[in-house]
Amino acid sequence: MSLHHRHLLQIEGMHPPDIGAMLDLAESYVLLNRSGKTQRDLLRGRTLINLFFEDSTRTRTSFELAGKRLGADVINMSVSTSSVNKGETLLDTAATLNAMHCDLLVVRHGESGAPSLLAQKVDAAVINAGDGTHEHPTQALLDALTIRRRKGRLEGLTVAICGDVLHSRVARSNIHLLTAMGSRVRLVAPPTLMPSQAGRLGVEVFHDMRAGLEGADIVMMLRVQRERMSSSGGRIGLVPSEREYFRFFGLDAEKLALARPDALVMHPGPMNRGVEIASEVADDPARSVIKEQVEMGVAVRMAVLDILSRQNRRND
Repeated sequence: MSLHHRHLLQIEGMHPPDIGAMLDLAESYVLLNRSGKTQRDLLRGRTLINLFFEDSTRTRTSFELAGKRLGADVINMSVSTSSVNKGETLLDTAATLNAMHCDLLVVRHGESGAPSLLAQKVDAAVINAGDGTHEHPTQALLDALTIRRRKGRLEGLTVAICGDVLHSRVARSNIHLLTAMGSRVRLVAPPTLMPSQAGRLGVEVFHDMRAGLEGADIVMMLRVQRERMSSSGGRIGLVPSEREYFRFFGLDAEKLALARPDALVMHPGPMNRGVEIASEVADDPARSVIKEQVEMGVAVRMAVLDILSRQNRRND
């Protein structure tokens, strides 16, 4: 089984059978992790480097744990103390990493396309852990696994993705994956936080949250990314006061009641409680699967590392 590619840079363009096969493998790793028999030899002798140009807790730790559970040697490179922070270019960094002969390179970068550029310059398999506002493929895969485990399917479900869609790489990856797998996707956001070409993505666009949540099977909330607004031409004014934003686009029990009675609540984290989601909803054990998403992240990343490592062995 393989992705027929050396790297995992985006969900866009992936075929449903490949997505399904990866989710199936990740499912086996969920069971393995829960059994306590987590140490494997699949990546013994292989080196995984986590290269994060942006801060991350869940994703970096998840990849680190996934690599170690498969037996890889895992190195976390601190960009804040590396040559990158001293002015080294991305291409110089690529040359340095290539000289280290690592096998798997996990990259998070603030600029869209950076992992793709590195993939052209290094011999290692490159995994995009989030680039700019482009994509975050493993997040979409873990979201899909979480949904499939709870609902038994992806096809035919109505998924409402709500919040700061404009700046969200998570939203983009989920749109590509969910539409490919037969879900009906709705984007719910104020006009200032909705991409201008959103309607061309095969989704429904809503600027009224109550209408967007009506009958939804899944409610996926997105973090308001003020740091991207402030770094993109001073567009902090895209969002009014936090109280005003929560009133119209924050998920609380009243708005959630418009979705299906068994609707699931998701969030990629970190959460801004009281801004895009109320604590009563985020912590609801019957509806929220936010903690389960974190667990699925380790299994999905184990599956990705497994598949790409096997593929690259065949290419060696």
